[in-house]
Amino acid sequence: RSHFFPCRLEGRRAPHGGHQRSPGNEDAPRLGRMNDTASAGLDAQTIGPPTSAGSINMTHSTAIRGLLDQEPHPVVVQRKRFGEPQKFLPVIFVVCTIVFLFWSYLHNHIAPMLQLVPPGGGGAGKAARVDFEMRQRGVIELLVFLYITVLLVICYVRSILVHPGEIPDGDPQWEYMPNDNRANPDWVPMALQEMKKSGGRRHCKWCGKYKPDRCHHCRVCRSCILKMDHHCPWIYNCVGFANYKFFFLLLLYSVLDTHLIVWTMAESVRRCVEEPSTPFATMFLTFFTETLAFFLMVLVTMFFGFHIWLMSKAMTTIEFCEKSMPKNESDGSRSYDTSVYDLGLCGNVRAVLGSNILLWFFPCSRPTGDGLNFMSDETRLTKDLESGKGIRRRTHQRTQRTLRQGPADGQAFGGTYSSMGYGDMLRR
Repeated sequence: RSHFFPCRLEGRRAPHGGHQRSPGNEDAPRLGRMNDTASAGLDAQTIGPPTSAGSINMTHSTAIRGLLDQEPHPVVVQRKRFGEPQKFLPVIFVVCTIVFLFWSYLHNHIAPMLQLVPPGGGGAGKAARVDFEMRQRGVIELLVFLYITVLLVICYVRSILVHPGEIPDGDPQWEYMPNDNRANPDWVPMALQEMKKSGGRRHCKWCGKYKPDRCHHCRVCRSCILKMDHHCPWIYNCVGFANYKFFFLLLLYSVLDTHLIVWTMAESVRRCVEEPSTPFATMFLTFFTETLAFFLMVLVTMFFGFHIWLMSKAMTTIEFCEKSMPKNESDGSRSYDTSVYDLGLCGNVRAVLGSNILLWFFPCSRPTGDGLNFMSDETRLTKDLESGKGIRRRTHQRTQRTLRQGPADGQAFGGTYSSMGYGDMLRR
């Protein structure tokens, strides 16, 4: 406003035909950059010579004030991935934990079971002192451990590097149009399920775009994430549509790895207790590894079980926390048993792990779709069938209550039931 009204803002009268610039006004998005000649001409032609101290033409000032009061365009802040090195500290901690558990399990458990250095040293009777059954179990445990750990590392790297998905740029379908006397887009997605209470489309004031279903803005990543589940500092990334499968498999392989360490390394813990000649460093590392693996096993198992339940209900963590589920028609409470995105158990699993069942447990073959639309013909058919079951169930309950109450005074026994047709019950 100071661009047009320097007199009132500064508390003094500007000379006729002059123009006082305010710092930063030359870069205002609405007015653009005007040179001194255009500014002086605008002051002289639009405002005119001042008739009294601080007074201007009210008609023109009202029009200019209306222009300035319009809703400004949102300032879009471009996100630079991995631009804050200090946020790699949780990732470094996870990497160090994985490396320590890997080394300690091999050094304190697998190596003694393989008996690479048999007790008593070498000699002619070396083969007689080797426990081949223990060595065979050690080889099997080593192969399984290496296989699970390799998949775990691949899933962890892909969870970090794969972008979870964001709203496309330059698409008029998602470009946010503020109320600035410009026409709205010619068409909008008809399958949107999440709208404002006023009926308008959800939009992000930071990204300047309309939000698809299940999309939320992450202030840490400074971007709108498609099908956002949560922001995970341990991977320095958001968990969303494109990398949720890798995160889910990361939890799966973490559970398997920690369980394998805990239950197989118990043999080494018992051996340390039973053999008094065990060195203190070996005993300490064995006990510490077992304790750390047990602690992580409990946490990761509970977290993985929670995500299995979310997958079966076709929900994300944000939807669970916000309880953004349809309300029950009976008592008006929110229920976790109903979701507008529910495709059934198999459909929900395919929506996370992909359509090829042979590749469900491998970090490849992401689910089909673009993350912008989650309503399909299968979803609509499922919802129609569920709503039909609900109507028949409510009609049956009302009919049973009518029969139990019996006929009213002056009516035959079947009068109440015969006078109300099935169509009347549905309309009620």
